[in-house]
Amino acid sequence: LEGIEFLDEMGDRKRIDQVLPLAESLVEEMKKAPGVQRIEVCGSLRRRRETIKDIDILVSSDNPEPIMEYFVSLPNVVKVIGQGDTKSSVVFEVAGGRERTLINADLRILEDKNFAFAQHYFTGGKEHNIEMRARAQERGLKLSEYGLVGEGTTTEAKTEEDIFQALDLCYIPPEMRESTGEMELAEKNKIPKLLEVGDIQGVFHNHTTYSDGHHTVEEMALAAKKLGLKYFGVGDHSQSLTIARGLTPERVREQHKEIDAVNKSLKGIHVFKGTECDILEDGSLDFDDELLATFDYVVASVHSHFNQSKEEMTERILKAMRNPHVTMLGHATGRLILRRAGYQVDLEAVLQEAAKRDVMVEINAQPRRLDLDWSHCKRAKALGVTLVINPDAHHVDELALYRYGVDVARRGWLEKKDIFNTRSLKEVQKAFQARKK
Repeated sequence: LEGIEFLDEMGDRKRIDQVLPLAESLVEEMKKAPGVQRIEVCGSLRRRRETIKDIDILVSSDNPEPIMEYFVSLPNVVKVIGQGDTKSSVVFEVAGGRERTLINADLRILEDKNFAFAQHYFTGGKEHNIEMRARAQERGLKLSEYGLVGEGTTTEAKTEEDIFQALDLCYIPPEMRESTGEMELAEKNKIPKLLEVGDIQGVFHNHTTYSDGHHTVEEMALAAKKLGLKYFGVGDHSQSLTIARGLTPERVREQHKEIDAVNKSLKGIHVFKGTECDILEDGSLDFDDELLATFDYVVASVHSHFNQSKEEMTERILKAMRNPHVTMLGHATGRLILRRAGYQVDLEAVLQEAAKRDVMVEINAQPRRLDLDWSHCKRAKALGVTLVINPDAHHVDELALYRYGVDVARRGWLEKKDIFNTRSLKEVQKAFQARKK
């Protein structure tokens, strides 16, 4: 019975937000171990996949034994699965949340001369590694986690960049290593300069105490300012979503007065008037056009009737996007990671309509959503759709979740120019004013 309970707690995969903070703190703690030369998180976590099965940590050292002892004795270790000279496996308890969460973690230790090769190998992805090994074979070489060797030759690599260079490729960031065409780009030295967290200047689609948020407009704005952001967008729910205390037109006008007052009193942060307006069952919007015109921007989202057919859902969303007041499409598929599949929708048609109507599509950075996913981000970019990263924050602590949206964007090969909220405050204000005209 204890074993069955343990398996339930271990589960299969965990969301990235459950695992990444633990892995980062693990690395910081392991740096204190005696003899650590280099340390890096590898695996799917380094590639920033949305769900993670286990944590892979790589260390270089000339003296592995005390490091292994340090690792298996860490406070959060609830079970040691195996302990050896070069590899140990443990189960960690993830702190936080109401439910106990457990995840497996593997530590590998090797000599520093092999570190870059092992770092590349254990980062993956599997298909990317197969392509890299095939490329090495074409050049009479063998690539493994231990090195790049040929007949009588051994390639030295201090970093992963050296490995790519030895195979006539420019460096491929970990997020792109999914065997979806990155090798061809690297061969031509055309790997894009991927979006960085520091490129984000502000965020939209956030909730306050007016609907189902936990903090006031001013508290959320101050928290955004503390993160170094230049603007903050309110996106409380519209009237039909009563379960989330959706705003009536009267309360919208009340909120707008409060936002005006906050903008007068606060310096260094600007608050935009927005709404997350429900797309109703027939594709109409939850507020009339007269009220929609009073917002700086409108995020249109589906929150109900998920069981519509693919044709019905697609037409419903397309109809909403044809309303000239709609600025952004929120969480386009409605999925909840590890909990609920998205509703049936022709996303290709939606993205084409977004390109045609100049409607932005949201990368909802809430780790339970991460919607759009990275593969559709690539398609959106190809169609010329502008994407926007929003944390969908309901609490001041959730504003920083936009970092996970940046991870999605990087996996989708997106650059700074592809993301709307990398623009300055003045550029955003100008864009919103132009849309109104």
